[in-house]
Amino acid sequence: MLTIERIRMKKYSSFVLAGGLFVLAWGLMSQTGKPAQGGLAAQIKRGKQVYLEQCLACHQVDGLGVQGMNPPLVKTKFVLGDKPTLVKIVLNGMQGVDVGGDDYHGVMAPHPDLTDEQIADVLTYVRNSFGNKATAVTAAQVKAIRATNTPPAQ
Repeated sequence: MLTIERIRMKKYSSFVLAGGLFVLAWGLMSQTGKPAQGGLAAQIKRGKQVYLEQCLACHQVDGLGVQGMNPPLVKTKFVLGDKPTLVKIVLNGMQGVDVGGDDYHGVMAPHPDLTDEQIADVLTYVRNSFGNKATAVTAAQVKAIRATNTPPAQ
């Protein structure tokens, strides 16, 4: 026969088990590389804010950049292609690029001060704005790329 203490203990144990499973599932989910905190729409919204603060002056509100100076972010290989290259452009900066046969000579400052989440968010925003459509960049991906990144010698 169950006593009241045993019933309470069973309920408590069930609660602890459920909580532990939730924490475990959350941890596993965060390791899958899926967009964090609120899904893709929330990540794009956060990324837009980073873009407005860090990228707007050079790449403009429409992502078309400034002819001859700052390259467009609209349907370009470096935006829609390889994520590690794109992350390294943000971390290390860039100077001189050919986009669609047009040369851009502006200097993009490095942004190693941005967090992994901020970089993931802004790149996901850019990869899904201005007519672009590409997979999200995750903070875990940025963290892994940052860990192996060697900035070019100055």
